[in-house]
Amino acid sequence: MPLDDSANSLLCLKDEGLYCPKGDFYIDPRKSVDRALITHGHSDHARPYMKSYLTSETGRLIVQERVGKDAKVEGIEYGKSLKINDVTVSFHPAGHLLGSSQIRIEHKGFVSCVAGDYKIEFDASCEAFEVVPCHQFITESTFALPVYVWQSPESVFSGINAWWRENQAKGITSVLFAYALGKAQRVLCGIDPSIGPIGVHGSVDIFNRHYLREGYPIPETIRASRDTKENFKGQGIIIAPGSTQNSSWLNQFAPYSLAFASGWMAVRGARRRRALDRGFVLSDHVDWKGILQTIDATGAEHIGATHGYSEALVRWLNEDKGLDAYTI
Repeated sequence: MPLDDSANSLLCLKDEGLYCPKGDFYIDPRKSVDRALITHGHSDHARPYMKSYLTSETGRLIVQERVGKDAKVEGIEYGKSLKINDVTVSFHPAGHLLGSSQIRIEHKGFVSCVAGDYKIEFDASCEAFEVVPCHQFITESTFALPVYVWQSPESVFSGINAWWRENQAKGITSVLFAYALGKAQRVLCGIDPSIGPIGVHGSVDIFNRHYLREGYPIPETIRASRDTKENFKGQGIIIAPGSTQNSSWLNQFAPYSLAFASGWMAVRGARRRRALDRGFVLSDHVDWKGILQTIDATGAEHIGATHGYSEALVRWLNEDKGLDAYTI
């Protein structure tokens, strides 16, 4: 049942984004709309200029920070049902980052679930992914190719710790690039703070406060700046967004070794093209095996695939699994 704009469709795709006609709301819309349901606080999902927002209560302040303090942002607890016009909606943990959600929509016994961005492996920095049984499942496909199969997070963090110690022995600072919201906090919860001082870029520090407020184990950090740089020299690790590479801000911490924590480090040549010393494959998106496992667990017969390698995933689901799959 591909998405369409018929009166009987529970979900359809419009210029503004994914729309629920019976509920009269959009999910993660691209353009300004009256009512937006938001899966999580990343900027490609939570955009400004909507008249009203609904997201998980855990993620509410993150979305508020993203879209502006004057925006109308409401939160709802995970698992709580809310009637919106002719449908019932609820938010369920997606495991992508703090407050990230899958959105369940029900009408006359038919259930659709929009997963947003998600992962199913353990993450100490956010709520664990929850399987939502449904008839229709809308899945991301960022890494939906068989080549993308993640190592255990523990082995990745062990590698980061070892790299940090190696740099200490050489008397150079470790700089690890990670997305400021989500990945940075996952790294902070996974590395060994006993190795040395931990610095963070200001953009990471801002989002750390939300995690600390919710009780997540963010270790003690220092905002990295000209005034604090001596704290890290030759001993510390600094977590910063990749946009700081080649910046004057970064140069003040030289000499340093550069690394990136991202699922895209699995792509051949990615580390070399970015002039990095190390690349750590750590993704907050579900891998190939995880996508297939999740689809099976939901029991869904209708699968919509979006973001990334959607065509490859749809072909495999149609031909090998016999499901009704389509791109969005």
